[in-house]
Amino acid sequence: MENKINIGLVEDQFLFREGMKSILSSYDEFEVVFESEDGYSVLDKLANSPVMPDVLLVDLSLPKKDDIEFDGIAVTDAVVEKHPETKILILSVHDDDAFIAELIERGAHGYLIKDSDPNEVTEAIKSVYSKGSYINQKTLLAIQKKMNQKHKTSSKKSPGEDLTKREVDVLRLVCQQKTTGEIAEELFISSKTVDGHRNNLLQKTHSRNVAGLVLYAIKKGLIEVS
Repeated sequence: MENKINIGLVEDQFLFREGMKSILSSYDEFEVVFESEDGYSVLDKLANSPVMPDVLLVDLSLPKKDDIEFDGIAVTDAVVEKHPETKILILSVHDDDAFIAELIERGAHGYLIKDSDPNEVTEAIKSVYSKGSYINQKTLLAIQKKMNQKHKTSSKKSPGEDLTKREVDVLRLVCQQKTTGEIAEELFISSKTVDGHRNNLLQKTHSRNVAGLVLYAIKKGLIEVS
């Protein structure tokens, strides 16, 4: 199959890493091209990797080096800065709203609990690769909860503020995980125009990626999660 999705695994537990490789290898559209059992050597390994991963699956809990933490949050920060084209999908045992929201704020493209169904993992990989994010209901609720706690004492803001009506329309559809083609069809505009609106949204909202746009939309009350 052409245009395989190249995948990297950053996971210290050998059995889990091997299990993920086995699952992913059963899909023709995936190829595991990168592995690391720790976070602190990821950048060096990426620099020497013959093939860059399109999607990096990163464990949140990773071993220290010389008593210095280098967990999934640190890996996310480092990869976002040095390799922003690589999508980051966090896999974690922590089903914690604060962790989920913080990772999305820092630039991760999606967050999954380690006991997720393999079908959801593969769906998430495809989504972050083709759409730029995978925001499931759990992640949406976590982000909304954190935003509500952060702004519960502030007055209600004007939705969208300096966004145009068309940009708000595009943003709401992005939050529904629509592809560029689907947004173009629904709004009767070209795919190129959709890309232009998305780029404007990223600049105006100071978002790192599409997942960041979802964060912004929830913060501004442009979408509601129930």
